[in-house]
Amino acid sequence: MGAFLEILFGGLMTGMLYSLIALGFVLIYKASGVFNFAQGAMVLFAALAMARFAEWVPGLTGLSHPVAVNALAFGLAFLLMIGLAWGIERLVLRHLVNQEGITLLMATLGVTYFLEGLGQSLFGSDIYKIDVGMPKDPIFLFEKTFEGGLLVNKEDLYAALIAALMVALLALFFQKTATGRALRAVADDHQAAQSIGIPLSTIWVIVWSVAGFVALVAGVIWGSKLGVQFSLSLVALKALPVVILGGLTSVPGAIIGGLVIGVGEKLSEVYIGPLLGGGIEIWFAYVLALLFLLFRPQGMFGEKIIDRV
Repeated sequence: MGAFLEILFGGLMTGMLYSLIALGFVLIYKASGVFNFAQGAMVLFAALAMARFAEWVPGLTGLSHPVAVNALAFGLAFLLMIGLAWGIERLVLRHLVNQEGITLLMATLGVTYFLEGLGQSLFGSDIYKIDVGMPKDPIFLFEKTFEGGLLVNKEDLYAALIAALMVALLALFFQKTATGRALRAVADDHQAAQSIGIPLSTIWVIVWSVAGFVALVAGVIWGSKLGVQFSLSLVALKALPVVILGGLTSVPGAIIGGLVIGVGEKLSEVYIGPLLGGGIEIWFAYVLALLFLLFRPQGMFGEKIIDRV
């Protein structure tokens, strides 16, 4: 029982990180109807910026305290992501208003390769380290509830808590703020939103900035766990099956979809993997997403795509 619960808990923690990245897809799609294939590249670019700024800040400013260095590096990386959001809206989205979905998809593919090339040019292509002070030693939880307790990595636990906090803050942002309500209005009907004075260009910059912030937080967490390398964008793309499972237009769907995939791939790797030779964790999410595309293409909580076109 204890081993099963450890696997389940580990899957839930990983699933929260998937959900955090998936929120970037959902936010942009809800606000602009653009399936942002570049979200994985944004996670990579943000993580590269954070890692390199953390290296450069001590030499440029004389700061040495890790908290101050990381805070300044994070702030600079966030400003860079805002500038990136402004550039994408000004140079790409503004010229593609009311274009076909495939055109917008190809545009985000172009942004993907541009960001990967720009990241390599600006920050290099080595493997970099992000150290934000998250402890990596394991701890035992619920020792009084289960015999021996549950063995959990502190870093995974903190990462899941940060991801959960981010998800909660984004939900409050959409539900309780005027900007969040404007974003929801744009998601429901672009033309109606424009008719009541909501500027689409401003909304798109805001939503891409928020998606950039989400990408930065996710990049810092994954970079701390795995190191910052170009394969990080592939890890981030695990959020694609999450949004297919939960629904492209649903924030709760991104959360639940991430948890389902996180738990599913961990359990299948442990209990089914030995029968099939292992490696299930690599492809489980994509096979599950394919099944949903065949039988429920709008996902668990998403609206039918045909209704949105």
